[in-house]
Amino acid sequence: MKALDCHLQEPLVISRSDDHIFIRFKREQLTFWSPQLHLEFWEEDELSCRLYGLYGPNPTLWTFFMFLHFGVATLFIIFAIWAYSGAVLGHPYALQLAAMVFLILLWFGLYAFGRAGKKKGKPQMANLHDFIMARVGHYAISADSRTA
Repeated sequence: MKALDCHLQEPLVISRSDDHIFIRFKREQLTFWSPQLHLEFWEEDELSCRLYGLYGPNPTLWTFFMFLHFGVATLFIIFAIWAYSGAVLGHPYALQLAAMVFLILLWFGLYAFGRAGKKKGKPQMANLHDFIMARVGHYAISADSRTA
């Protein structure tokens, strides 16, 4: 953890909470799709620890996208129930079916938008990976060499 103890590394911001380290890009480098790296250190004994890392989107962005997906799914279910009720009662339900088709297209649009954003964030994810490997990569010991 000493290799990551400083809080500012150009162009990254490093924050630490107990055994967790969060590495993000500075505001100047931040884009809508900028990833972050969450590292967790699990101490095994006095001389070694395991490092677990997770590359992911900004939590606020991820929450917003999940909110949109759940909203679309909820509306789809509402329109499906409304269409079914209309069909059973013999009322017209073309509007509900049209809304359901629109919601399906909207969901595909959200999916495509998310995939495009993931692709846009890959270069910065590679920067995060290079940064962490430059700091802790030489400490890595394979499990085979430790047991020998």
